[in-house]
Amino acid sequence: MARRSTFPRSPALRSGRAGSRGQSVVATYRRWAVLGAAAGALGALLVYAPAAWLAAGVSQASKGQVLLADARGTVWNGSAQLVLTGGANSNDATALPERLEWTLRPSWSGLRGNVLPTCCSAQPAQLVASARWGGARLDVRALKLNLPAELLSGLGTPWNTLNPQGQLALVANELSLDWVEGRMQLGGSATMDMTNASSRLSTLRPLGDYRLSLTGGPSPSLQLQTIQGALQLSGTGQWVGSRMRFAGEASAAPEREAALSNLLNIIGRRQGTKSLISLG
Repeated sequence: MARRSTFPRSPALRSGRAGSRGQSVVATYRRWAVLGAAAGALGALLVYAPAAWLAAGVSQASKGQVLLADARGTVWNGSAQLVLTGGANSNDATALPERLEWTLRPSWSGLRGNVLPTCCSAQPAQLVASARWGGARLDVRALKLNLPAELLSGLGTPWNTLNPQGQLALVANELSLDWVEGRMQLGGSATMDMTNASSRLSTLRPLGDYRLSLTGGPSPSLQLQTIQGALQLSGTGQWVGSRMRFAGEASAAPEREAALSNLLNIIGRRQGTKSLISLG
């Protein structure tokens, strides 16, 4: 029967194995340190993500028609100058007189936040964004804005020709936008009143007060009506795919036909005393 050797192990062998274990421990610590540093950097990046990232997302989603210019702060707490434009290759642009401020916070379903245009609202609008299978959803609540009508001129044709003036009151209590497989669906309702409306195309001031009503659903629709005024406007619109088609007409109160004749010639196709309006 073989006898187990009683010779002591070589010191070099023992030190080599100990050195290997030490190197393995050091390598493990290094890997954990790298992972910890990466996690910390990622967390800091998320917490301090610049507001410019949000501005880039808004510009892309609106196809360049809504811009958050001079964005400051972070994605979570920031401000910017809200600018409306006619989109790509357009020279038309108008901005709110004061900055837009926002706060965003993560939630279990997505994001919650408040947006306050300091010039035009006494209370912030509430936003809830959530991700869905194949898309996303944005809910807008308690939206009440009082805006200068001149802001519309930045959207390009036909607003840049009309150069509207007056006051806009936009109200939306429950409005939702769903993006499903690249297509937008709108739910809820909103109204926009234009009061003391006027245009550079007419010396008659004011032209009147008007209401534009938006109703969501499978085929979102618009309705334009005159509340009161010398210029009578009416019409309906409907979204077909991603485009809005609007058909309406304009006419003048009998005693104001001469004063509004030039304006009626420009805003639509004349048919007797009426002007037919077609967009989209």
